[in-house]
Amino acid sequence: MKFKINRDHFSNGLQQVLNVVGSKATMPILSNVLIEAEKDHISLTTTNLDLGIRCKIKAEVKENGAVTLPVKRLATIVRELPNVDVSLDVSPNFQVKLASGGSHFRIMGIGRDEFPPLPEFGEERSFTLEQVELLTMLKSVAYAQSTDETRYILNGVYFNFRDGKLTLVATDGRRLALIAKELEFPAASAGSIILPAKTVGEMLRLLEKGAKVNVSFNERRASFQIATEKDTSGLVENIYLFSKVVEGSYPNYQQVVPKETHQRIKLERELFLQCVHRAALVCSEKSNSVKIKLGSNLLEITAASPDFGESHESIAISYSGPELQVAFNPLFLMDPLRALTKDEVFLELKDEVSPGVFKTLESFICVIMPVRLS
Repeated sequence: MKFKINRDHFSNGLQQVLNVVGSKATMPILSNVLIEAEKDHISLTTTNLDLGIRCKIKAEVKENGAVTLPVKRLATIVRELPNVDVSLDVSPNFQVKLASGGSHFRIMGIGRDEFPPLPEFGEERSFTLEQVELLTMLKSVAYAQSTDETRYILNGVYFNFRDGKLTLVATDGRRLALIAKELEFPAASAGSIILPAKTVGEMLRLLEKGAKVNVSFNERRASFQIATEKDTSGLVENIYLFSKVVEGSYPNYQQVVPKETHQRIKLERELFLQCVHRAALVCSEKSNSVKIKLGSNLLEITAASPDFGESHESIAISYSGPELQVAFNPLFLMDPLRALTKDEVFLELKDEVSPGVFKTLESFICVIMPVRLS
């Protein structure tokens, strides 16, 4: 195998596939990137057996072939090369010569035969979305995923393709975020998957590189074909992401969404976020809550901790209902406010022991359990 490639393109391609490789690979080959050269591009593939990724980078290929190399070390070397022109030459025993300007490296590689193949898809459901739409939806819910590994079924985002819409849900048991979008697809394609948190993280990083993303899945795994724009990054065609799904049944999230709330107020998202953020500056691990108090045309946000002091913020609102006070973990209020982009948001409350609900005009709901007032 022999090819020439632009250093920055090569470096960018390696950055796309680097994250999948864990720091403690169970097999040495899983620390490697599979490099395949053909026609006018090279393919870069990495996998940790649960998650795999492949991208293509334009290159001047002189001899087709394949080799695997330690991806993290290779990425560091390529990034530091002195010249923009890089040549790579592989001998029959998988010894790789890498040259750029006055720099020359000789790296021991491993043949492609030991590299685990990415899964082949047979019968699967398939959907196409705008990348920017899927990215917005994922950002709207991803923060609510559980990090508790004993509740593995909640360690991801639930995708539900049903009734002519795509619904995304994430919950950690103390808060739940949900967003839905109308999507045309045949009824026979309806189905659902739980996408693991690691895969969600990769999707958040990779989306918005082009126009469309194709989602395919069956009961065991999912694949994402992410279109890339022709630009200066060197990427060509699509980035492919393959992932195992979390196996099991997602809890009935509709039971968590309150059927009725008594008070509804309209808020400016950015203003409310800033007030909660400032109020929370006095919180401590023991006193990690902010109080929301509704009064006549006034919303007050207070926080206090015995070892530091207290804070008080107030916002003028349109409200004529009864006085109401409820406390929340400030992070649970700030996460959805940071994730949303529209500035108009509604907060719905019932009483001090019932969940608070954030809503927007665009099928977004975030249910937050209150902190008991002492």
